[in-house]
Amino acid sequence: MDRKKTTVSLVLGSGGARGLAHIGVIKWLIENDYQITSISGSSIGALIGGVYASGNLDKYEKWVCGIDKIDIISLMDIAWRSNGFVRGEKIMHTLVELLGDQQIEDLPLSFTAVASDIENEKEVWINSGSLFEAIRASISMPLFFTPVIRNGAMLIDGGVLNPIPIAPVFGDQTNLTIAVGLGGARQKILSNQPPVVPVTNPLLKRDTFIHEKIMNFISSFKHEDLPIKEPEWGALEVANQALDAMQSVISRQKLAAYPADYVIEIARNACGILEFDRALEMIELGYKMAQQVLPSKSEQGM
Repeated sequence: MDRKKTTVSLVLGSGGARGLAHIGVIKWLIENDYQITSISGSSIGALIGGVYASGNLDKYEKWVCGIDKIDIISLMDIAWRSNGFVRGEKIMHTLVELLGDQQIEDLPLSFTAVASDIENEKEVWINSGSLFEAIRASISMPLFFTPVIRNGAMLIDGGVLNPIPIAPVFGDQTNLTIAVGLGGARQKILSNQPPVVPVTNPLLKRDTFIHEKIMNFISSFKHEDLPIKEPEWGALEVANQALDAMQSVISRQKLAAYPADYVIEIARNACGILEFDRALEMIELGYKMAQQVLPSKSEQGM
């Protein structure tokens, strides 16, 4: 007889490109017969969680593993405003073009994107309305993305107030709560280190057709009559390191208040915040860490 799958409330933390490790965690869970029935995410966690909930994780993985540094720059619609470098419209329009948009209420599992209301100093749980509008609000990293106005509130990155949002799933009737944090202790990075997990998924290879389709779509945007300059990321990196330190402290507090059954930690120096061209490496890392922390299909003993 087939055993009943272990149901999971999955909590996906914030941390920029490190969050591509969430894909590897999800892949390992699926391969080992866990059933994800609820997701809560902040920032990149909301993005990856929302893409999975919409049924498009394979398509997104195929695309993100094919982009390079030039593609990343081309996705940035520079705003040069005092409240953020990038509007984020090009990125979100690209994702909608690639994946489509859905209403959160119509998703096959419970989904919550967490954003931060900076004026009222409180976190906001978004669990209805447009999926990609919710994601855009949750990923509004300070100094980088411009804030989002929603229901009269100015929203920024959910990780500012709740980098590992366990509370939205704490009342779920699932077998396990699994949290994935992206602010783990720094690890020594070995150069010329072989891949930690053999790549067997053909979707991880660049698909030329999809890549060209998306880049042609990006180029269709009309550029504003403003001088285009490459932004200075030095100050942003310093601010990001400060944010990482703050989020690590908050994450420990959140986990103490709402303990998860399992916590998977990704080292905060695993990759840079904007190094999305290292997607394959981060996905493999997430897969490996899930493998190390969680009981496998055989170990569940059912």
